[in-house]
Amino acid sequence: VSERLAELQTTIDAGIRHRKNVLTTVGYQIEKWILWVRKEKAIYHTLNMLNVDVTKKCLVGEGWVPVFAKAQIQEALHRATFDSNSQIGTIFHTLHATESPPTYFKTNKFTGAFQEIVDAYGMAKYREANPTVFTIITFPFLFAVMFGDWGHGLCLLMATLVLILREKKLGRQKLGDIMEMAFAGRYILFMMALFSIYCGLIYNEFFSVPFNIFGPSAYKCRDPSCSDATRGGLIKYRDPYPFGVDPMWRGSRTELPFLNSLKMKMSILLGVAHMNLGIILSYFNAKYFSNALNIWYQFVPQMIFLNSLFGYLSLLIIIKWCTGSKADLYHVMIYMFLSPTDDIGEKSTLLGSKTFTDPIATVGFCCSSLDAPSKTFNFEEATCS
Repeated sequence: VSERLAELQTTIDAGIRHRKNVLTTVGYQIEKWILWVRKEKAIYHTLNMLNVDVTKKCLVGEGWVPVFAKAQIQEALHRATFDSNSQIGTIFHTLHATESPPTYFKTNKFTGAFQEIVDAYGMAKYREANPTVFTIITFPFLFAVMFGDWGHGLCLLMATLVLILREKKLGRQKLGDIMEMAFAGRYILFMMALFSIYCGLIYNEFFSVPFNIFGPSAYKCRDPSCSDATRGGLIKYRDPYPFGVDPMWRGSRTELPFLNSLKMKMSILLGVAHMNLGIILSYFNAKYFSNALNIWYQFVPQMIFLNSLFGYLSLLIIIKWCTGSKADLYHVMIYMFLSPTDDIGEKSTLLGSKTFTDPIATVGFCCSSLDAPSKTFNFEEATCS
């Protein structure tokens, strides 16, 4: 039994030594084999994109090439022929295709993230205007209109400067999903931070606290204790605040109406202007391709629909700012559809919206009641029989 166990142990030891020798040999060669396999797979992957010529003596590859890259491609093919010691050179020939080429926009590390945002919504056709040129400014600026705090903007600016100044080192590291996304959009965040600081200075908000940065306030309280600031308001005693919102608006009786009018209505104006810009770009695209169908049945209806509603609302906002009217724009827009012929009182005093819906006979009887041609006339106030 002992002899039998000794024989089995010898056999097992021999197997272990053999396995160790084999694995040691494989360990020395495994990286070289992996490299060979990858090269073979890459070669066959490239060959699969080529077609075999009818003579079975050469391979033909077709693809789209940017015009500015022709010289670079010819140089790369010549260098590949020289490095491979090939006796037959590569022929580069330009073909005239009938189908439309794919869209290619040359980007860099600054514009690449903006281009990806635009491409996420839709890829422009070949030779169409690239909206990314406008997005570089409009996208971070519209964000800053909402963000609007130069204290938070400074924090965001310092964080993005770290990503930008260390981009070479961070680009070689494996970052997490969130950090990878932030690093890819570091220049977008940088522009957002700059515009946020600008809008924050206009709003005069540093972590929601106002500061007298550009000089003293133009208003003062009615008494030294300022006890009636939230009830009786303030008194103007000097020139307006040089830049941005006066810090004395904070906590005053008219703070909420003033800031809502500034931020909300200004956002509507910027949004409508942004949408008009996009529609106008579609007009230039249609004009470039001589597509009259898109101009008359896409551009014109979109402009009419947008500006007859939201453009009219923007006009009412500007008129209300200039005239100091107390009309409620919500009621004006809602009742313009629900009850276009009903009188809604002082809420319709902007452009005399009810005036144009009264009967023609009433116009004929009541035009003599006008005191002056420049005055707005409301037919409800006239006495007609």
